[in-house]
Amino acid sequence: MKKSVKGIIGLSVLLAALGGGAAALLLTEPEGGDDSSSSLVSEPEKQVKLLIHDDKVTGTDPETGADLEGVIKSVAVKNSKDEYTVVQKASENADEDIRYTIDGFQEVPLNTLVVGTLANNANGLTSEDVVEENPADLEKFGLAKPEITVDITYETGTAYRMFIGSKAPVGDATYVMIDGVDAVYTVRNSALANYSNGVIDFVDSTILAAPEVYPVVEKLTVSRKDTEQDLVIEYDAPKDDNANRGGTSSSHIMTNPTFAYLTVEKATDIITGMFGLVSDDVYIVKCTESDIAEAGLKEPFCTVTMECDDGNDYKLLLSEYFDVDGGKNCYAMLEGGSVIYILDEESSKWLTVQPVDVASRIFIASYVWNITDLTLKCGDESCDFDIEQISTPGEDEKLTATNFSVELNGEKFDSERYRQFYSFLIKANGESFALGEEIPAGEPMAVLEYTDGYLEKTMKFEFYEVSALQALVVADGESKFNISKSYVETMIENAENLKSDTEFKTTWK
Repeated sequence: MKKSVKGIIGLSVLLAALGGGAAALLLTEPEGGDDSSSSLVSEPEKQVKLLIHDDKVTGTDPETGADLEGVIKSVAVKNSKDEYTVVQKASENADEDIRYTIDGFQEVPLNTLVVGTLANNANGLTSEDVVEENPADLEKFGLAKPEITVDITYETGTAYRMFIGSKAPVGDATYVMIDGVDAVYTVRNSALANYSNGVIDFVDSTILAAPEVYPVVEKLTVSRKDTEQDLVIEYDAPKDDNANRGGTSSSHIMTNPTFAYLTVEKATDIITGMFGLVSDDVYIVKCTESDIAEAGLKEPFCTVTMECDDGNDYKLLLSEYFDVDGGKNCYAMLEGGSVIYILDEESSKWLTVQPVDVASRIFIASYVWNITDLTLKCGDESCDFDIEQISTPGEDEKLTATNFSVELNGEKFDSERYRQFYSFLIKANGESFALGEEIPAGEPMAVLEYTDGYLEKTMKFEFYEVSALQALVVADGESKFNISKSYVETMIENAENLKSDTEFKTTWK
């Protein structure tokens, strides 16, 4: 096991270095024989003392010349909150720096850096000052019945018991005694702060650590008791190819309760937000089945399942909200975990997310040159496009109209004019979602159907008039969006102008 080296200086050398010289009394007499005198008396010299060290470890490090320091094996803490023992964390690498955990809580996600301060701060602990030797009244120092007792044991067997009392009225320090030493010392607060913690205070507030490299989330499912259908988001592998990405830059799509493209800035936190999720507080450590049931997590209100391409799946369980301090919190835990956390509203977004919150209102999103055929029917008229790639651009070039041959109703058609027509089509944006709305009787105003050869998917959109200003978009037989009726009318007008030289309209009211 590797030993840490801090270079503890011998007590006599330490006092000499910090003392700064003997106290001096300087008397001066003003000129003119005035009997009055003024004196400058230096502040009392602080008596710094090394309180805890392993005197069984001697010698110096051959590389640095610093004195070797002992290694703490365990630290037992008893305070008003808790009672626990800090022990060395098991490691397979003998050259690795020693880290610490809490005995009996090795499987609990602890902040080991903070836990380690209980050992590291004790090792070589020095006082700020010697307050009183042979104290007659320990009550005034909070040491008659100290609330905190700390037992430090080194690997060599050297042991200390430290009593921590109340904070000193002046300075940033706390009163301390060492068992067997009849003196009261002050020690800086920063070195003692964590000894007042309970085990729960050392639990890592991060529910699921963020990896250095995020895996691909292949599927995310949000199941809630207040919704009839799960929200399901899936990785759309082909669309992760930037060269063939269409009208949305998201590499994920919604597959339930309806198919929809996603708005990246809104959907990302829902998809990957479990990584790096930080709790507001910790509710229970080493929870039992009854604890889980009491927190409403045995049959959770919401379950978020994240399936990743690295083979790891994660399931976050969330309770219903409860009111607290004018806001709302919920209980949360990872399935199979041992800690129940508390989340605020902002961190528990899966409890309230709706499909409309993450779905894009874009519904025609294929890349123009991925389409192999496209048909637009308006009443009795039909425009049938067939698109075929006839050449490959250079390595640093992109696909353009010159790389494709286009036919309209069986006749050769200008590929650039087809591109312009399609550019109008993809400007369609739903004005609002119309999920579950009744499909009007009668014939639609227009029907658009196309095949995306890259995605190997065929999309069909029917446009129904529902009012003087609005039309309903039905995608693959399901009501999807309300859209401006004037967009549909402009689309029909542009279709009528396909065989002429008339410029396509690009805007609508």
